[in-house]
Amino acid sequence: MSTIATGLVMMRWELLSAVMMFFASQLNVVCRKTSRNGMAFMFSSLGLFTACWFVMGLMGSHLTLEAFTQFWSSAWDRYVDVVSTMPVDWPMP
Repeated sequence: MSTIATGLVMMRWELLSAVMMFFASQLNVVCRKTSRNGMAFMFSSLGLFTACWFVMGLMGSHLTLEAFTQFWSSAWDRYVDVVSTMPVDWPMP
């Protein structure tokens, strides 16, 4: 019994996000059936956000300004590297 309780305590955010994804999916289906497209879009967005939150939690990532700055810096450096090695006479379609 203590193993189950410890597992629930350790997985609380992942369980919460999985439950939120389930409810968002169910409410999305209900709203689409009753032609409430605005509400369905809102629930779809909530489900997408919680799915991303769930995956980031499993990967050990966090949404912080430092992490975003590091990602943007790395992406920009990679972009500059790719553009600088591109041929000058690049054929345009």
